[in-house]
Amino acid sequence: MEQANAIELKNITKRFGEVVANDSVDLSVKHGEILSVLGENGSGKTTLMNMISGIYFPDEGQIFVDGEEVSICSPKDSFALGIGMIHQHFKLVDVLTAAENIILGLEGKSVLDMKKVVQDIQEVTERYGFELDPNQKIYDMSVSQKQTVEIVKMLYRGANILILDEPTAVLTPQETEKLFTVLRNMRDQGKSIIIITHKLNEVLALSDRVSVLRKGKYIGTVETKNATAESLTEMMVGEKIDLNIERPDPVNPVKRLVIENLSCVNKEGVKTLKNASMEAYGGEILGIAGIAGSGQKELLEAVAGLQMTESGSVRYITEDGEEKELLSMKPADIKKLGVALSFVPEDRLGMGLVGSMGMTGNMMLRGYNEGRGIFANRKEPKELAEKIVDQLQVSTPSVNTPVSRLSGGNVQKVLVGREISADPTVLMVAYPVRGLDINSSLTIYDLLNEQKKRGVAVICVGEDLDVLLELCDKILVLCGGKITGVVDARKTTKEEIGLLMTKEEEESEA
Repeated sequence: MEQANAIELKNITKRFGEVVANDSVDLSVKHGEILSVLGENGSGKTTLMNMISGIYFPDEGQIFVDGEEVSICSPKDSFALGIGMIHQHFKLVDVLTAAENIILGLEGKSVLDMKKVVQDIQEVTERYGFELDPNQKIYDMSVSQKQTVEIVKMLYRGANILILDEPTAVLTPQETEKLFTVLRNMRDQGKSIIIITHKLNEVLALSDRVSVLRKGKYIGTVETKNATAESLTEMMVGEKIDLNIERPDPVNPVKRLVIENLSCVNKEGVKTLKNASMEAYGGEILGIAGIAGSGQKELLEAVAGLQMTESGSVRYITEDGEEKELLSMKPADIKKLGVALSFVPEDRLGMGLVGSMGMTGNMMLRGYNEGRGIFANRKEPKELAEKIVDQLQVSTPSVNTPVSRLSGGNVQKVLVGREISADPTVLMVAYPVRGLDINSSLTIYDLLNEQKKRGVAVICVGEDLDVLLELCDKILVLCGGKITGVVDARKTTKEEIGLLMTKEEEESEA
């Protein structure tokens, strides 16, 4: 008799008001396999996993675990069925040790034998190949170590089905490979693992099968060994797409920005940027890589006049060769020079867009200080808004619809489109394609290359090293607020960048 699937979903539907997040989805996960769930943002991946983990309850459909129909009404129900979900944002208490976090909230004696707990945790880590000190405090850990604690926590509590949401988003290539080795060990010992990701290379390297969702609907499941990046993209999008990112050679690059010994300190007195020195050239794309929180945000905001600095110099070199010190200038005056910042944080409406205003109104904000007379000119901002809607395929009922009603990806298109349209000489973009579908992402890359061809110095902070390696001319690497290297993007490797992303940590341990 054939063994029942570890978990099986039949006709699962979930609605939020008029929005159908999941529409009659079927999905199955076998015992001892790694299943990747692939789909563009808004395809319903996370919603589906949240129903398996008890955060949402399906409006229609059935969930089976080991062939038995179950009702998962809460995370507690999910835990009881041996299902554990590791979210992108970890749920750990910094002042406690790894062991204390792993047992936190478990029912049992009021006085625990911590020696026995540590011993049990070590058995789990040795069985699957984790590297973890149960007695280490969370605040002393790297991001990958914290992720390890979250996974071990689920295994310690008896999870046989693990769901990982974008598990490699904050890992170096070396940490990613270590994680993959552990996940393969877990699979080989009978665990069922579901990976939610958008990185096609990782899907092909790790998973046994791939299930694809598109706009809330289940498209199909394929054996990974029979799939390619092109075939999976076609399933996700519904049409063939050329995934190659253009990278024209720089033509007569001109020095446009010089940063020397720049340091920034946050409100708590912690140095977020330490003696950073770099140069950016017009006609080139300079990528910035680093684990989240390594100083990327502070570097860009300091150049734009939005970040308090402790020391150092940021000099802009004009078309005439004149040097201007930006640290003494107001943000509005820096913008007039042609230095544009399009920073896209998690709070997309927090950087320069007013949620209650439409696209036209938000276009007007850019030139408000240049307004003449008491009446604002709405014709040009409206034409610009319509151009961005057309060029970036922004999904909006009207250019006057409040941007707060748009999806995160569409808000992002508005923000990036507005900054690019300002004809800057230095364009800084951070996470410019976060939340965007493949077509929109490729459009943004094309726009950045157009700016490069015009002689603009483009500085791009990115999360996906594969993209930075294809798009950029040079890549600057940050670690713990320090610049650990600048490499030629055409000649370097992911492994070399990964080592630079952890270089400062290694030096501090030595």
